[in-house]
Parts: sequence; structure tokens; C-alpha cells
Amino acid sequence: MRIVPTLSWALVETDETLDARLLPLLGAIRAKGSLAAAVAELGLSYRAAWGLLRNFQRMLGAPLVELEVGRGARLAPAGEKLLAGHRAAAQRLERILPALAVELGSRAGRGLPAARLTVTASHDLVLAALRDALPAAAGLSLDLAFMGSLHALQQFAEGRTDLAGFHVPFGVHAAGELAPFRRLLRARRDRLIRVVDRDQGFMLPRGNPSRVHGFRDLVRKRLRFVNRQRGSGTRLLIDRLIADEGLEASSLIGYANEEFTHPAVAATVASGAADAGFGLRAAAAEYGLTFVPRVRERYYLAVRASALAMPAVLRLIEVLRGSIFARIAGTLPGYRREGAGTVVGVEALDA
Repeated sequence: MRIVPTLSWALVETDETLDARLLPLLGAIRAKGSLAAAVAELGLSYRAAWGLLRNFQRMLGAPLVELEVGRGARLAPAGEKLLAGHRAAAQRLERILPALAVELGSRAGRGLPAARLTVTASHDLVLAALRDALPAAAGLSLDLAFMGSLHALQQFAEGRTDLAGFHVPFGVHAAGELAPFRRLLRARRDRLIRVVDRDQGFMLPRGNPSRVHGFRDLVRKRLRFVNRQRGSGTRLLIDRLIADEGLEASSLIGYANEEFTHPAVAATVASGAADAGFGLRAAAAEYGLTFVPRVRERYYLAVRASALAMPAVLRLIEVLRGSIFARIAGTLPGYRREGAGTVVGVEALDA
């Protein structure tokens, strides 16, 4: 049996629940720039959509949508904040779903596909999309739990998962910077499967009004930053870049304000709760943010050498090399899949 939690919103003062159709409507208006196009996509009547907007604008005391003759529709600041908050909360909820599915599967002993791999991994949009596409397209299931890179590798080192996803920036050769990863891997025991190369950088309000190009700009202009959680690969990268600029982490406003996924960081910036974040180009694009690239990195899946003969692992490697994965990676900006599915030794981290 599979149990799926859902996310809903209610007003604190009245305990009145928001209609489940409201947030999809706001998302469609944002994407289409037209109320008519939004209702057509959702299968709502124009009258029903107007009723939803009027009702909840009255409840919230602020306009959610701005309509202009000849210019279509766009979200008002309150609508943007509500939609961004919902997306951030949904991303946080998504982090616990794989762990819940594993727990139920272990207790019930049924309901999960036979060809199944457990994966602990640093958050990645392509990997999440692959998980969703695999069962129907390839007869393979990934029980995927997102967490920090080091936590994922720790789970792998302890034999608690089949694969562990982590990422390392190009040009990182210093022993001290690779040490956290190398400490949890064994050259004879483990192998690495290449997944993607991806871009990370600053996620900023559209147009980069504060002209941010480095962490020094954030400090000098006293801009609010939203960080990634301690132990994540992106947090390690952020700390290295801050040190490279000769700054103290404590000098950044918001350094202690942490989120657990790239979309959650982007949503925080899009909502106006922060002036800058750091993460994936694809997450910035999803939220209509300006992206300033800083680093290209390689994402790997660690696997036991002895597991490379497992049918499920062989099937995963085949998928990474094939059209399913090419189609997924091709839809997200900032990703390159050349070499996906290539198996290399741990020493590749030093290359």
C-alpha cells in the first residue's frame, strides 16, 4: 500500500482552507500570462476562476492577480509570494516522501517494484525527474531520498543504500577540499557512475538589479542571502567561494538562513524573502530569476564495484546512456549529459 501526503493551506484567523484549485490557477497565470489561457489549461470556466480569485483576494485582503487591458494577466506581489511559498513547502514535503515510501515498503513487504534501487543523494532536478520517469518507462524504481552529499555518502559507506549521489566542482584538486568525499569512499571497494555536468551560481531577482557577481557584492551592499543546509555539497561549495574571496561567513546577512533544495532557495528569492541565493541554473529558470554562473561541477553516483553486475544497476546505467535520460536532461537548462553512464574509479575525483 502506498500512502501519499498532500499539502494544503488555511488562514490562521478563521481556519478556512484555501481551495485546492487556487494555487494551480496562480501557477498557470504566471506561466501563460493570460487568465483565458490559464483557465483553458486547467479546464476551469472563466466564471469559476474569477470567483476563486475574488473570494481569496477578499479573504487575504490583497490582490493576487493584476489584469491590464491589452497586456494579459500577471501575479500581484501577494500572488507571487503565495505561489513561491507553496512551491518551497512542496519541495520540503518532497524530501520526506521517498523515506516514507521505503519505510512503508519495509514494513508491508509489498507495493514496491521488484527491480528497485535505494539511492541517497544530494538534491538534483534531473535525478528527481529520472525517478519519476523510470517506473513507467524502464521497469526500474529508484527509492530516492535527498539529503546533503556527505550524509548521502555516509549512508553509502555504512551499507544502508545501493547508490549515493554527490557532486564535485571542476578544478577542485586540493587534498583538503576532496578529503570529506574521499574519506567515505574506498578505491578498491567503490566505483563512480557519471550522471551529469551542471552549472551552479547566484540566483537573483530578474535583471540582477543589485549587480551581484560575487559574495563580496552581497556583503558590501548588505543584501540578504539564503544558504543551503550544512553538509550539502552546495554548502561546501559556497563556503569555499566565500573563503576564496577573503570573506568571513559571518559577514553575510542570512548565512544562517538555510534551505534544503535548489528550488526552495529559488522560491525564497522569488518571494522577496531573500535578495540572493546560490544554486542550479535550472532552478533559477523555473522561478524566472536571473542566473550568474560561477561553477561547473560533475554529479556522480557512488556504487559498490561488486554491485555493477546487478541487473538493476546495469539497467540504470543503460538508461543513463539512452534516450530516456537524454530527453530528461535536455529539458533543463544548465545540464550536460555527455559521458552519462560511464563508470570510473574513485581516482577520477583527482583528475
